[in-house]
Amino acid sequence: MDAVIKKIPAKPVKRPSQEEAEAAVRTLLAWAGDNPDREGLLDTPKRVTKAFREYFSGYEEDPAEALSRTFDDVAGYDDIVMLRDIDFISHCEHHIAPFVGRAHVAYLPSNSVVGISKLARVVEIYARRLQTQETMTAQIATAISDALKPRGVAVLVEAVHTCMSFRGIGKRNIATNTTQFAGEFKSNPALQARFMELVRTPNSGFSL
Repeated sequence: MDAVIKKIPAKPVKRPSQEEAEAAVRTLLAWAGDNPDREGLLDTPKRVTKAFREYFSGYEEDPAEALSRTFDDVAGYDDIVMLRDIDFISHCEHHIAPFVGRAHVAYLPSNSVVGISKLARVVEIYARRLQTQETMTAQIATAISDALKPRGVAVLVEAVHTCMSFRGIGKRNIATNTTQFAGEFKSNPALQARFMELVRTPNSGFSL
């Protein structure tokens, strides 16, 4: 299968201590013009570092591991496997501002399939890192391509970016769409169109 995104080896990062992280938050509070020693802000550094652990927990997880358990007994099924409307919250790497949206993921199995919850897990792992939407879209497609060796992969991500809504140009509720296709989804426009049609088809209204 054709490569989806060029891989650049990650440089090891020395994680600061909890005390150093909290001190950095205190510095930012003072830089913003407030007093980090006033009652309402005394515990803010601890709360912020705890929140960061949650926001960016994806750095501690491996998408390849999430996709490592596959199933070969699929009774000859070789059509699209799709998971759509995967809600996520990520953070822009430029401003550490949230962007919120949905991902739609599909692949054409070759010899095996993966549990559908694992596709959502891969989206969550990459969303819980500092990101651009474009990079996140490509990373999801690459992880699925590398782990499953499918005949094709399709990813569509739709998101609203608060770095554009709440600052800068100040335009709200503008959605950004990014797509990544690989394999047969990339070479076959009819498959791309079918994927997009499946994304846009209203659901049946059922819920659990």
